[in-house]
Amino acid sequence: MKDYLITDEDRKFMKMACDLACESIDRGGGPFGAVIVKDGEVIAAAGNSVTLDNDPTAHAEVNAIRKACSLTRNFKLDGCVVYSSCEPCPMCLSALYWAGVSRIYYGNTAADADNINFGDDFIYKEIERPHLERSIPCIHMQDTDAINSFNKWASKEDKIEY
Repeated sequence: MKDYLITDEDRKFMKMACDLACESIDRGGGPFGAVIVKDGEVIAAAGNSVTLDNDPTAHAEVNAIRKACSLTRNFKLDGCVVYSSCEPCPMCLSALYWAGVSRIYYGNTAADADNINFGDDFIYKEIERPHLERSIPCIHMQDTDAINSFNKWASKEDKIEY
């Protein structure tokens, strides 16, 4: 496992994320903040706005990803580093992987989040369960037209892979 040296610059960006988390609370959002940095420059920063936007996906990391991608006009954030006030939840972690960031630094742990009723462990457990035994059953429908879009995509010559 590689050991990463945490620099004063890393600490500065983490403080920004933590300050955003506190500001988010003051605005009526959740206690989370995220900053996305490329080449030492902040390209996006956001707090959690789930309750403000009535959007369960409006976590700080996702909001920051949306801003960064809009500003860079690219759906990939190659070379970017994320500073999050808390260890990313399963959704945010997945989004950060899809975005292709280089590193993720976080402050509070998943256990810390669980201590204030923001636990995500149940999601990790649900993913491991058989589809039909999940608390929200996931039912595969066979013999549908769903494969048509995949076949169309597979044969498209000018597609943008992602």
